[in-house]
Amino acid sequence: MSDPLSVTSRPDLLVDATLPDGTRADLTLRDGRIAAVTPAVERFGPPPTGALGLAGALVLPAFVDGHIHLDKTFLGADWQPHVTGGTIRERVAAERALRERVRVPVGERAEHLVRRVVALGTGHVRSHVDVDPWLGLTGLHALVELRERCRDLLSMQLVAFPQSGIVTAPGVADLLDAALREGADLIGGLDPLGFDGDVAGHLDVVFGLAERHGAGIDLHLHDGGEPGAAQLREIAARTAALGLADTVTVSHAYCLGALAPAEFARTADALAAAGVSILTNGPSGPMPPVLALRERGVRVFAGSDNIRDAWWPYGTGDMLERATIVGLRQDLCTDAELAVAADLVTDAAAAALGLADYGLRVGARADLVVVEATSTQAAVAAHPARRLVLHGGRVVATDGRLAG
Repeated sequence: MSDPLSVTSRPDLLVDATLPDGTRADLTLRDGRIAAVTPAVERFGPPPTGALGLAGALVLPAFVDGHIHLDKTFLGADWQPHVTGGTIRERVAAERALRERVRVPVGERAEHLVRRVVALGTGHVRSHVDVDPWLGLTGLHALVELRERCRDLLSMQLVAFPQSGIVTAPGVADLLDAALREGADLIGGLDPLGFDGDVAGHLDVVFGLAERHGAGIDLHLHDGGEPGAAQLREIAARTAALGLADTVTVSHAYCLGALAPAEFARTADALAAAGVSILTNGPSGPMPPVLALRERGVRVFAGSDNIRDAWWPYGTGDMLERATIVGLRQDLCTDAELAVAADLVTDAAAAALGLADYGLRVGARADLVVVEATSTQAAVAAHPARRLVLHGGRVVATDGRLAG
């Protein structure tokens, strides 16, 4: 493939791309959008001025990271040895102590991670940001500034995340209310039963604020077994009652991976009927069964979760790698199943985030990634090099490095 930066930073035409369905096409770009998708035409010699020759490389819509914690990462700071912990509450306390020792500002560390994920082809992220009595809104304000600073690289949704609880943390409900006024897009939650010990009280605040502000919801739910499933059904019931279909996500939902068949069917059907999405990062231990949930009509998508922080020393921010991880955990091996793995980090994730102008179609934003592969399945199986990343039709990264 020709060196994109030696041609143009805003190409008019992508020549001879392989599309996810295996066909070869030329993509005309105009005003930051896809203006036409036409069968590839055999050409001789270099591509015309303003065009990039892709030589059959795979083009996908830019990846969507549906769950990341930009404010937590230690990237850009010294390596921090991992501190183990038992309960979620113990881990929260350990993280607080560790973050106090890191002197690199939140915004600077988060920007290191943003630049990394953009270079790997991510064009859209949903980041949870801690809001609690110790941090207040400082992390949120840092990420609001970063969102504006990086708006030409990727889009960013922010979730006000009550990591220290709501009912058991006095003042947090008011902080969450303020967060939604000061830049957060969604309201979060954390284990209404397991952490706060008050399902109704916790969800009253979360759904009340969502209704008041017209905001989406994205709750962490780690609670397992029937208690976890009961909370999922209660979330679904509240979602349906308030008409919030397609605006509510439950992240992790480990319980779905360890339910008896009848209980799983009952819970999955409630989620599907209410329009509640499920996010997974392909964790160790029980996880939501991707294919079984999709078969029952539940939208499932993927995200990185923690990257090099107090919760997890691993993580690259590579969403193709994340699709591989989920595929390995779920034994997704056929071509159709590998396409599902890719869908988790592209179209399904975009739908869950409400990205209406996303995709490889005429009229969609030209948020694209060119992968050194000949098929979507090959890309998931090996997560090969990203040759080119565009955001709004502008080249923002080439060969794994940010442009400019």
